Amino acid sequence: MNDKYSQYFLLRILLICLSFFPLIALGQSGKNDEKAELEAAIRKLSMAQIAISSMYVDSVDKGVLTEDAIRGMLSELDPHSSYTNAKETQKINESLSGSFDGIGVQFNILDDTLLVIQPVTGGPSERVGIIAGDRIVGVNDTAIAGVKMSKEEMMRRLRGPKNTQVKLDVTRRGINDKLTFIVTRDKISTNTVDAVFMLTPTIGFIRLSSFGATSHDELVEALCKLKNQGMKDLILDLTANGGGYLDAAITISEEFLPQNDLIVYTQGLRTPYKEFRARGGGSFEQGRVVVLVDEYSASAAEIVTGALQDQDRGIVVGRRTFGKGLVQKPFILPDGSMIRLTVSRYYTPSGRCIQKPYVKGDREKYRHDVIDRYENGELTSVDSIHLSDSLKYKTLRLGRVVYGGGGIMPDHFVPLDTTHSTTLSRKLTSKGCVINACLKYIDKERKQIQKQYPSFKEFKANYTPQQELIEKVLGEGELLGIRPESEEELSRTLPWLEIQLKALLARDIWDISEYFEIIYADNILVKKAIEILANTADIKQ
Repeated sequence: MNDKYSQYFLLRILLICLSFFPLIALGQSGKNDEKAELEAAIRKLSMAQIAISSMYVDSVDKGVLTEDAIRGMLSELDPHSSYTNAKETQKINESLSGSFDGIGVQFNILDDTLLVIQPVTGGPSERVGIIAGDRIVGVNDTAIAGVKMSKEEMMRRLRGPKNTQVKLDVTRRGINDKLTFIVTRDKISTNTVDAVFMLTPTIGFIRLSSFGATSHDELVEALCKLKNQGMKDLILDLTANGGGYLDAAITISEEFLPQNDLIVYTQGLRTPYKEFRARGGGSFEQGRVVVLVDEYSASAAEIVTGALQDQDRGIVVGRRTFGKGLVQKPFILPDGSMIRLTVSRYYTPSGRCIQKPYVKGDREKYRHDVIDRYENGELTSVDSIHLSDSLKYKTLRLGRVVYGGGGIMPDHFVPLDTTHSTTLSRKLTSKGCVINACLKYIDKERKQIQKQYPSFKEFKANYTPQQELIEKVLGEGELLGIRPESEEELSRTLPWLEIQLKALLARDIWDISEYFEIIYADNILVKKAIEILANTADIKQ
């Protein structure tokens, strides 16, 4: 292309862009500088895209080019402003909506085959006779076993709109012939309350994994169940809870706080001050509360934790939380994609900003923050934590000192438990050796275990993983070149392995709540919380 033609072509592009933005072309008076700057920026971006689409040496996908431009702009802002395409947006909304359309089974992949762990009680699969231990090998006459199909693709084939039918080919232990089931898909609930049980005759325990559309209802139901079992005090586990809906954080906080108590407030440069207060009438305004948190507790989890701490309604145990205190507003685009743009910040009732410091555009350093905490000793020793007096705040009722500066600092620090953390345990976990061995074992021994232990109470009190199962795990590791470096490492790993195996068997025979009841029997955060409840009266009742 010669220079004369190039100049002519670029002039045409400029004229096209000007036609898109007549206000700029006409130079209308009365427009403020900010709006003029914005319109000029939009014109510049459009000119760049038209030039690339029209003149670039190779073909380009205009849709991808637009998405890359959006991601590029957002990447130079804070760490939480983001863009998701239509498919990604649908997955995000589905994970928090509280339900999806499907066949209703919990499953895992064993030897390239979909193994049913448990059918959802009362769900479409259970209604037609699918049971735990079944292997789904075909969907609508298409093989899904032995063909190296991804877990995501299997899920895509099993899911579908409510009231549609799907044909499943199933193999079952002890039956030679393949079984066929026609399942009518239905709404399947996704729970965010993972565990509900009594730790002692008077202390209840609830684990909340995220803040979704049904979280408040689930929590109220859990509180009612535990109160009926004699609960006086509660341990609320928000460890590894990455957050979710603000509304869920507000309504859950209201279950613990009296009327008019401030829960959280938000404010931004262009977003006015807004506060959220408890309406009163919560189902657990009187009993004592201990909240468990760690370095992965974020966003909505930090809102609830900060509210209960600042209002002297609960004691916080664990490690400093993640520090995600930026409020995103979703902007849904015409094709179903979404921009989540940060518009304000969260502040706890005492005025602490939850958001930890960050450098705009440096997302890598931000993501590395938890690793930095570990390396500088913050996760393992309270002596490594040095807080400035300028970060001091006071709780609103008792005037206790709490700290700002990013995240929620616990009232009682509990270091990361590294007692059984070994290279062997980490490798066995990351390579799937523990889960695979457990799945094979339960597939073979399920009926025998259920016969020997008719109830979870009996299983919890009396079951100890057999040496055969432990050797199966170590054998799985051997096949992958994973071996203990010494007898000392093996002896440190075995207690951890026994608890993991017992918990996984409990999950596969009963449910996830029983899994956590086993896991938390030796948890140092839970032990500290029980100790606090036994020895302190400074938690508001």
